[in-house]
Amino acid sequence: MIGIGGIGMSALAQLYQTEGHTVSGSDRVGGPTMDMLEKKGVHVIVGQRAENVPANADLVVYSDAIHTDHPERMRAAELGTREISYFKALGEVSAGRMTIAVSGTHGKTTTTAMLVKILKDAGKNPSAVIGSLVKDFDSNFVHGDHNLFVVEACEWRDHLLELRPQVLVITNIEWDHTDWFKTEADMRATFQKAIDSIPPGGKVIDASVYQAEPEFELQLIGEFNKNNARAAAAAAKAVFPDITNEQIAESLKTFHGTWRRFEYKGQTKAGAVVYDDYAHHPTAIRETIKGVREKFPDKKIVIAFHPHLYSRTRDLMQDFARAFDGADSVVLAPIFAAREDPVNGVTSEVLAQKINNAKPNLAKAVPSLDAVYDELASVGADSLIITMGAGDIYKVADRLIA
Repeated sequence: MIGIGGIGMSALAQLYQTEGHTVSGSDRVGGPTMDMLEKKGVHVIVGQRAENVPANADLVVYSDAIHTDHPERMRAAELGTREISYFKALGEVSAGRMTIAVSGTHGKTTTTAMLVKILKDAGKNPSAVIGSLVKDFDSNFVHGDHNLFVVEACEWRDHLLELRPQVLVITNIEWDHTDWFKTEADMRATFQKAIDSIPPGGKVIDASVYQAEPEFELQLIGEFNKNNARAAAAAAKAVFPDITNEQIAESLKTFHGTWRRFEYKGQTKAGAVVYDDYAHHPTAIRETIKGVREKFPDKKIVIAFHPHLYSRTRDLMQDFARAFDGADSVVLAPIFAAREDPVNGVTSEVLAQKINNAKPNLAKAVPSLDAVYDELASVGADSLIITMGAGDIYKVADRLIA
């Protein structure tokens, strides 16, 4: 598995292992998922070289970031080994199983984790691939019944269409992945294709369905998480009508959340409280800040944001400019490029200026993650810090509390 440290790839690696396969893989750097796999007996290698691919491998699975000129893929081609993408592999794994796919722009990871916990607590024993490490399972994979499979489904590059679920959950739809979907209409068309592929007798759980569910007591903050809980409850009852609201309520009340979803990290030496959050879309940022303001009305809210992708920052710039209005201070790291080349005129400095045009003196762009740390290290005990974004900003949170 090339890119085995990825959050989805590492979950799939565990699934393969539980089904009796010998699994190995590599990634550029180590991290929490690599450590977890190693503890579970999966052979992982830091550094990507041609010799990592075993000559007797039956299958090579690669993440989206791995292209055909990658040395390990070139080695697989030379050996004549079958190669498939992560999402193609997920599609093959889910074929023939009762599959519940959880999709949507926001909240799909939390909704997937909530759904799995409800099903586990109700004795339904699901297997699951989840897009984050879940505190309640101490993993991003749950080993259970082969025939009941819950999977988080991503719409980017139409990957959602690789799956053929019997139940499709759509938490919400808002324009994102602007490098792939040129308009919101393009994105909605992909979701419509997914809906159209649901087999006879299958079900779609969207807002029109889940809003009928009651409000459940949660440890998590925000109205958005109440909706995630409703979606999970509706999906659980769609598959197992015998699951009661009382069972669901008890399960959700003890749900502890996932890695990088408003995750409490600790306190700085100066006494500031530190949380880390994966929010990287303007709506998620705005709703997270709103939820924090409601729960911590006496705290100054300091956001350290790592913009993710030049294309997203460019296309949603005006929305980003107003997303931080509820904060007291914003520090912007340089844009996390991921798979993209820089775009002329799209920088964190430009975003900071747009934010400040909307709310003067709110934002400041700095040249590195080290500089972000320097800005936050002296923030006082009257403040709550949130490191926010889909890139490496969580490392600043870890450093602040070290």
